[in-house]
Amino acid sequence: MQDELLYQMQNAFPMTQQPFKEIAAAMNTTEEEVLSTVQRLKDEKIIRQTSAIFDTKRLGYKSSLVAFKVAEENIDEAAQTINAHPGVSHNYLRNHDYNIWFTMAVAPDSTLGLEKTIEILKEQTGADDAIILPTLKMFKISVKMDTTGKRAKKEKVKKTAHKAIELTPRHIAVIKELQKDIAVTSEPYKEATEKLDLSYDEFFGIANELKESGVMRRFATILNHRKAGFGANAMSVWSVPEEKGEEIGRQMAEFSAVSHCYLRPSYPDWPYNLFAMVHAKTQEECDTLIEEMAKESGLSKYGKLYSTVEFKKQRLVYFDDAFRKWEESV
Repeated sequence: MQDELLYQMQNAFPMTQQPFKEIAAAMNTTEEEVLSTVQRLKDEKIIRQTSAIFDTKRLGYKSSLVAFKVAEENIDEAAQTINAHPGVSHNYLRNHDYNIWFTMAVAPDSTLGLEKTIEILKEQTGADDAIILPTLKMFKISVKMDTTGKRAKKEKVKKTAHKAIELTPRHIAVIKELQKDIAVTSEPYKEATEKLDLSYDEFFGIANELKESGVMRRFATILNHRKAGFGANAMSVWSVPEEKGEEIGRQMAEFSAVSHCYLRPSYPDWPYNLFAMVHAKTQEECDTLIEEMAKESGLSKYGKLYSTVEFKKQRLVYFDDAFRKWEESV
């Protein structure tokens, strides 16, 4: 049951009054059994968080992947400095001259902006070089570990049409609640509805507006990959001719083991413009998958960046005062 439960919760967690009861019914078990299993998986740190996953760009934030080249003796201190920024959600040490890789976002009302913020961090860390790698084209973003072992090697990546939305204070109030990790109780949304003085129908109505507009990608469970048995993740990077970028990007996104796939800029000292994050149980599995992707795409110029240290991994907290406070502090 555990593996199937984890797969279902990663795929989509119900936004209903009693979501665990709904999951239990679908799995032909009891709500009590699901609640106790989920609590155990949280205690064992296999489940990292269950919350809404938002589209940073649609919320008005500017973001980018960033790579710093930092002298070995300064790595730990540099990582701490980078982690102190509230817009850094992921930060890893990877096996390359560009050794510190992090995702950076700045708030819609940022006075410094993205590039200036990165410039300040480069100065603060003493990095020898930095490359800014914003998304030019996204083919896939879907972190779902195949805990069942039954998932097909390939999957179709669906394109979704989104409704237009103008965010109101009411939307933002609901976003602030939906981004929190839910409690493992029969009615995990109850506290949020009471805090906002909304009925369940009103609360889920606003949540569904956010989903239909693409502001919320989905509401789902995120696992701690390593504790869930997926001990290897490689950022595969590919040098793709410009005219083939979209075709090959879509092709690579179809691999189920690929969670993220993007076109990004290249630089004279960084020739790779297509990024595909691959997850597997072992490094050998990762290597095999990447070799298969190379063979299928016909690409010969590529690299594999394995993360050796996880400095930070957490969801961004949107509409948080911490962004303003960081800017005031510099």
